[in-house]
Amino acid sequence: MRRITQFLYNQRVAPYVFVLPFVLTFAIFFVYPVITTVRMSFQDILPGMVTNVGLKNYQRLLGDRIFRTAVSNSFRYMFWTVTILIPMPLALAYMINSKSMTAPGFFKAVLFLPILTSVVVAGTIFRLMFGELDGSFMNTVRAFFGLQPLKWLRVRETGMAALVLMACWRWTGVNILYYLAALKNIPPEMYEAADIDGANTWQKFRHISIPLVKPTIIYVLTISIYAGLAMFTESYMLWAGNNSPRNIGLTIVGYLYRQGWEQNRMGFASAVGLVLLVVASVINFAQLRITGVFGKERD
Repeated sequence: MRRITQFLYNQRVAPYVFVLPFVLTFAIFFVYPVITTVRMSFQDILPGMVTNVGLKNYQRLLGDRIFRTAVSNSFRYMFWTVTILIPMPLALAYMINSKSMTAPGFFKAVLFLPILTSVVVAGTIFRLMFGELDGSFMNTVRAFFGLQPLKWLRVRETGMAALVLMACWRWTGVNILYYLAALKNIPPEMYEAADIDGANTWQKFRHISIPLVKPTIIYVLTISIYAGLAMFTESYMLWAGNNSPRNIGLTIVGYLYRQGWEQNRMGFASAVGLVLLVVASVINFAQLRITGVFGKERD
């Protein structure tokens, strides 16, 4: 026992002991599933029977019109959520962090509250809000302005708008907390110096706040891209299932779920999952290169 203790407390061994739990978790729950998925993507898997089919799953995937619809929906959702959930929470966090802000704790609590709501509950609420009946909330608003009711979740544009609105409602508060943590680390002397130089609020925000919270912006952008492409539960709950009208709410993960679990095509679903992994990785690596995280010169 003493030898084991001495071994663990050895300065050369201790760092490896501390990182071992992460390495094991990463290997078991990511590396191994990815390797298994790669193997399964070249197979046709049925109960009690596995057949190697080569590139057949990928060939079928590229020619599938419904898959292209799912990819289009996921990219549109990702684009709009990134466009809204990067700048808007940053502006709100800057306002909350301002010395002139009244009751900042109240606004932080109110804006963070939606994320505590289950996505199942949130999806059900938004489905009722955007219902087809004349008495649904959104149709009541339209009636107040003298407009005709709409079938919100049966039209591609309005259905996507409802989905993006739900995402913004749930995740704005989380991104605000990320940005607030970064803004709190900015030395107040920098703002005081800017005030002496006569800088206005916009100039301080643009030339001090944004450059110094850039690492947080890149982090939020990275997780937002992945979350946008991997979204499934929100769409499933908003349309009360994985079969939205004309697949207007079908996402890549929803298509994977349909093929793998609903139609028992695990080999084909594995190919879909790998395509999603590659696409998300390429986009994120590209934006990390553009934003200077990768490839920048080191001193």
